[in-house]
Parts: sequence; structure tokens; C-alpha cells
Amino acid sequence: MENINIEIKAKSNCHDKIREILKSRNAKFIGVDHQIDTYFHVNFGRLKLREGRIENHLIHYIREDKGGPKQSNITLFKSDPGSSLKEILTKALGVLVVVDKEREIYFIDNVKFHVDTVKELGTFVEIEAIDEDGCIGKEKLLEQCQFFIGLFKIPKKDLISVSYSDLLL
Repeated sequence: MENINIEIKAKSNCHDKIREILKSRNAKFIGVDHQIDTYFHVNFGRLKLREGRIENHLIHYIREDKGGPKQSNITLFKSDPGSSLKEILTKALGVLVVVDKEREIYFIDNVKFHVDTVKELGTFVEIEAIDEDGCIGKEKLLEQCQFFIGLFKIPKKDLISVSYSDLLL
């Protein structure tokens, strides 16, 4: 399955405020997921295996490294916990880095929110405006992302241009 997202990642020391805003907007709370993302060596884009209690996917994505809203082209493969997929990928490609995080997951319509605590890095928030079937369009996704940046009062200086894996490396 391939998706287009417009997304941001930002440093955040105001998780309580973000939770209050999400609650006031009737966001659907999916749960708290302890996720281990294993990134593999690849020639193009990024490839990670996400292992969690809620989300388990092999994810390949291509995204610019720039601050502020950016487009990600994502291909997802639902993986089964405990399968031999991680072992195969590790042997074939080698592990680049492992990201260990606690992630609260929320949704408002097609917009997904992550309130993250990442081991060795700190606390962050992510906003992902998702177009799963090509019906929403990039302009609307960008508008949605920018709306929530403003609502959460995320300063430009707190926007992160790279992935957690890059920050750890």
C-alpha cells in the first residue's frame, strides 16, 4: 500500500498542552505503543521495520530532509510480530540504527498525531496529514498540517528536518 503524507516532526516539551488540544478536538486516541524501529542500509530512501504492540509494518519512505511540512512517499507492508522478516533483513542489508520510543497515537479524520518520547533523544510531536487513496490532494494535506502547527504553537526553531534515525546517528 502506498500513501502520500505531508508531515512535520518537532521538539516538544508541552505534551500535556498538546493532549488537551487533541482532546478538545475529539481526537480518537488509539493507544500508547512501545515501538522499536530498526533501520536497514539501503541505497534509496529509508527502510525500517516497526515492531510495536499496535503498529507492525515494514516501511519504505522517501522524504526530503527539510524543516517544516514535507512530503513523504510511503510504502507499507503489514508484518507479523515474531516472523523471520527482521532476521532476513538484518542478514541481507545490515542494521543501520535502532530507534526505541514510546508513542501515543491520535487521529482527527485523516490527520495522525504522535506524541513521542524517544530513548536517548527526548520528547517530540509529529503531525502526519495522510492521503491513502489520492482523493485529498497535496494542497489540502499541507493546509491541514500547517493548521495544526499553528494550533499547537510549534515554533519554527523546534521543527526537525530529519528522522529520529538520523538524529541518533
